[in-house]
Amino acid sequence: MRRKSRRPTSPLPQRHGVDPVHLRLPLEGGWPTVRDHLVERLPAVGASRIDAALRGGEIFGEDGPIAADEPFRPGAHLWFYRDLPEEVPVPFDLVVLHRDEHLVVVDKPHFLATTPRGRHVAETALSRLRHGLGLPALSPAHRLDRLTAGLAMFVVRPEDRGAYQTLFRDRRVHKEYQAVAPYDPALSLPRTVRSHIVKERGVIAARETDAPPNSESRIELLERRDGLGRYRLRPLSGRTHQLRLHMSGLGLPILGDPVYPVVLPEPAPDDFRRPLQLLASVIAFTDPLTGRERHFESRRTLAAWSDPQGWESGAERAPADRS
Repeated sequence: MRRKSRRPTSPLPQRHGVDPVHLRLPLEGGWPTVRDHLVERLPAVGASRIDAALRGGEIFGEDGPIAADEPFRPGAHLWFYRDLPEEVPVPFDLVVLHRDEHLVVVDKPHFLATTPRGRHVAETALSRLRHGLGLPALSPAHRLDRLTAGLAMFVVRPEDRGAYQTLFRDRRVHKEYQAVAPYDPALSLPRTVRSHIVKERGVIAARETDAPPNSESRIELLERRDGLGRYRLRPLSGRTHQLRLHMSGLGLPILGDPVYPVVLPEPAPDDFRRPLQLLASVIAFTDPLTGRERHFESRRTLAAWSDPQGWESGAERAPADRS
């Protein structure tokens, strides 16, 4: 079996915590120049932008910027910076709760994506942390939805990432969430919800189907008042939108949810009102590298419960200092 060749080191550093794009040219092909291949391969970028990048020395090979008439070389490596989308800054702080040689644990605000994707690139937790902490190799250990606030964990060294990701994959991480949703006196809680969840690429909402369960959530009512409940949710599996879908299926859609039970029109990029009232509140596990017991708690609260008027007006408060 042929061994996979190792990617050479990029000649370009990260910019705003975002890696440059890396391309490897095909091993076969009849393009006269690199420019001809890129125009065919990147139609969304456009020939004029590619020509401008070549003239400006913005596209690099292993030995530096390539010329506009650079011959096509099968298997050659290229790097360049993508044109970043215009992003509205998320006006909430990303709070670092813990940092050591292996891990960074943060308290993420609502509306801040965890990793670059789609139109969210520089305004993400990963990009902010890489740039702000000077950790260009930082990588996520797990996923946390952009609309969900609370604990997110990142791995400092690439060689340690697999050990921590395996914890989440093998369900050896104790995770708790809190949510604010309607209170139904007829609904018996606590209870465990199991269902088969399907999430199709390109479709915003996940759905439940009549098939053997692939998801499991434990739902508990902590307190209630004024027709609302504050709930503790424990996902025992890790399906996309699992907690939001299970709560909606019980007739308890989480406040501020723009997808369940009905997909609402997408708000303006600068509309930070009425955030989803879902918080990743606890992460606990045995560290696979040190054997230490790790336990982290969010310092954030859900505004619809602690500050209903503030939530209605869209004013999210900074987490209280518990240190």
